[in-house]
Amino acid sequence: MLSTFTPASPLLLVGYGNMGRAMVDGWLRAGLDAAALHVIDPVFAPAPAGELVAHTYAAASEVPEITPRALMVAVKPQAMEHVLPGLARFVGDETLVLSIAAGVKISTFAEALRDDCAIVRTMPNTPAAIGEGVSGLCASAGVTDEDKALAEALMTAAGKTVWVADEGLMNSVTAVSGSGPAYVFHFVEALAAAAEREGFDAETAMTLARQTVIGAAALMKEQADVPAATLRERVTSPGGTTAAALGVLMPEAGLTGLLTRAVAAARKRGEELGG
Repeated sequence: MLSTFTPASPLLLVGYGNMGRAMVDGWLRAGLDAAALHVIDPVFAPAPAGELVAHTYAAASEVPEITPRALMVAVKPQAMEHVLPGLARFVGDETLVLSIAAGVKISTFAEALRDDCAIVRTMPNTPAAIGEGVSGLCASAGVTDEDKALAEALMTAAGKTVWVADEGLMNSVTAVSGSGPAYVFHFVEALAAAAEREGFDAETAMTLARQTVIGAAALMKEQADVPAATLRERVTSPGGTTAAALGVLMPEAGLTGLLTRAVAAARKRGEELGG
């Protein structure tokens, strides 16, 4: 489906921050014609986006008269009210609008752009940059099967996709997987800090912690049909060292309880950002 985009039917990306850059990397890796990609970002135009694509602009007003097949908005939620009004001229009858913004509702885009436009609200995460992301997608009433296939092709270039029927769950997608990589990175920090307290130097501690998580993730990917609980049980000998550690992590007040509160806090903040 990425072959759908041509210079005559381009893909317009607004926002070239961490997530926008991750998406571009994924699209180009999946074979998107760079000549069909237009990028708007006041900070990154004309470089480094210019190193990847031919068409970069600092503002929407600089973009020529084009009607993109898809328009992806990947700016921070706080910037939406300033950015969206300038994008209405790009939305044609066949344009699919995709949003990557925590908390911003589909209705916000419809009000700012046009009432009848096809909108898919998405939330990927930063592993999209290496094709290992996961994205939640939620479609407006005007989205056709062809639009859904196009949205999925764009997001699949960055990793796996999950369709969510209830838009109310999109803030939970953000809280679990959108913000989730930061939780994993912090877990590595915490495990390395614990290793240092056991007497390891900082470099050795980080190597032990980092590679443990990398290896465990690779094992889960390799054995994707095996539940995480089963993989945990295979490491845990009754009465052994792992069981002793899990005795600290697994009670209600342990890691599950902590992550439950963390996800709830992230979901609540997403709701606040969306008004």
